[in-house]
Amino acid sequence: MKFSERIMKVKPSPTLAITAKANAMKAQGIDVIGFGTGEPDFDTPRFIKDAAIRAIEAGKTKYTPAGGIPELKKAIVDKFRRDNKLEYTISEVTVNCGGKHSFYNLAQVLFDKGDEVLIPAPYWVSYPPMVELADATPAIIESKEENGYKITPEDLTKAITPKTRALVINSPSNPSGATYTRKELEALAEVVLAHKLLVLSDDIYESILYDGLEFCNMANLSDELKQCTIVLNGVSKAYSMTGWRIGYIAGNEEVIKKVEIIQSQSTSNPTSIAQWASVEALLGDQSVIAEMVTSFDRRRKLIVHGLNAITGVTCLMPPGAFYAFPNVSGVYKLPGWKAIEQKYPDKNKSSVLTSYLLQDAKVAVVPGVEFGNDDNIRLSFATSDENITEGIRRMKEAIEKLA
Repeated sequence: MKFSERIMKVKPSPTLAITAKANAMKAQGIDVIGFGTGEPDFDTPRFIKDAAIRAIEAGKTKYTPAGGIPELKKAIVDKFRRDNKLEYTISEVTVNCGGKHSFYNLAQVLFDKGDEVLIPAPYWVSYPPMVELADATPAIIESKEENGYKITPEDLTKAITPKTRALVINSPSNPSGATYTRKELEALAEVVLAHKLLVLSDDIYESILYDGLEFCNMANLSDELKQCTIVLNGVSKAYSMTGWRIGYIAGNEEVIKKVEIIQSQSTSNPTSIAQWASVEALLGDQSVIAEMVTSFDRRRKLIVHGLNAITGVTCLMPPGAFYAFPNVSGVYKLPGWKAIEQKYPDKNKSSVLTSYLLQDAKVAVVPGVEFGNDDNIRLSFATSDENITEGIRRMKEAIEKLA
């Protein structure tokens, strides 16, 4: 069978692959602690599920406009006004089949062969493949741990070439939790405007912030920056609705029209029932978010404290999202490391460590190389305190066997 060059360039999502492997082991009766999956462990709030049930009973189970029902578009506009002090019209928003689908659609609409898209590392694993699927080139900007895994204006300026079309900003970030302040964004914005770049602002974790941090994106800074910023968001993380698959985009009306054209020829509309549930999520009781964030806050402190107590491991306290991104390069220098490399041969050290932890400690984490940093691994702390405590205990025991 001959396959397209496009698909041969792309490999499966590593986060989904790790979770699938851990689930397969669990199905065999193996006790695996999973830190791989990037979704809240809380149930979808009752009032949102009730809205879906009402939609089913009311017969709202048919095709909708490709870009979403008007009621959901209006709810999104209201959400931006309420939470972000941003004004959009109905024609400037569209609804997609999840946040990943939003980014994929945008890449297909905006980029061509020869275009470069700037992606700060560490990055969400799916950004580079989705850029490549649009025949464009992901251009990675390395960030430094001492800068909290955030790029500086100098880093951005050095990365820009005549082929540069856009910059991706994911704040709070998956995998590091890095969160840009208004002042930091203003400094980057000077470069963005000087070089007439598009900004793709992935705000999916905007509501999961700690220590009193306030959310800000490029569109908040000025009308000029709002015009060159396309905002991506969704209901999956804030309302624990990952499986409902509703993402949305806000920005230039012409871009939105093109996204709806490509969606009309691919998936058509997002699931009608999930759309009606999302209306309720965006307009209903927002206190459910704060309740989840309170639990995440407790868990991030528990996991970071535990990671920093492991030989060869250091971990920054993430200011946002629900991921820890520890530096494990010290583990690679431990006396027993060579034996582990022989047992689990792989060119990437973080993949070796991931295999060791899964097979020997029965703990599932994601190798940092998939996010652009081979010195790190990613752990989701969207799991119970008990799982965190036991998982860290297993990791500590396994790693300190190498010392």
